[in-house]
Amino acid sequence: MHDVFLQLGSNIGDRKKYLDEAVSLITFELGLINNISKVYESTPWGVEGQQKYLNQILQINYKFEPLDLLKSILDIESRMGRKRIEKWGERVIDIDIIFFSNYIIENVDLCIPHRHMHQRNFVLVPLNDIASDYIHPKYKITVKELLYNCKDIESVYEYEL
Repeated sequence: MHDVFLQLGSNIGDRKKYLDEAVSLITFELGLINNISKVYESTPWGVEGQQKYLNQILQINYKFEPLDLLKSILDIESRMGRKRIEKWGERVIDIDIIFFSNYIIENVDLCIPHRHMHQRNFVLVPLNDIASDYIHPKYKITVKELLYNCKDIESVYEYEL
């Protein structure tokens, strides 16, 4: 079994409902959820004029390989109504692979660990909730240290349910 961390994000419509639906589909189709972060709200990264995001991190056990997981995630996003019209466009759901055990993969289809995760508070804050001592396989420092060193100035707030 592989120890996998996924990030969920939504900034269209009933954002919390979409996160909950994604959690249900992931549980049913991909694997047992070991841990789940609080829900956080953040401003969109890399674009202006969009609604704020809700973000959450899941830790799951997964028995197949990274490309299998990517295919399954893209299928879940599509079934939930995700439209890939523009880079960093608004979305009902976005599911990113943050870590896949200690794998390091860098190719056109997939980059693990996520190539920008160490630069984004909206990833690091919820990840720190559930895996502060997890060691980044490429940079060899903990999530807590990544968060401390992050230069992202965007604020991330715990979402009040």
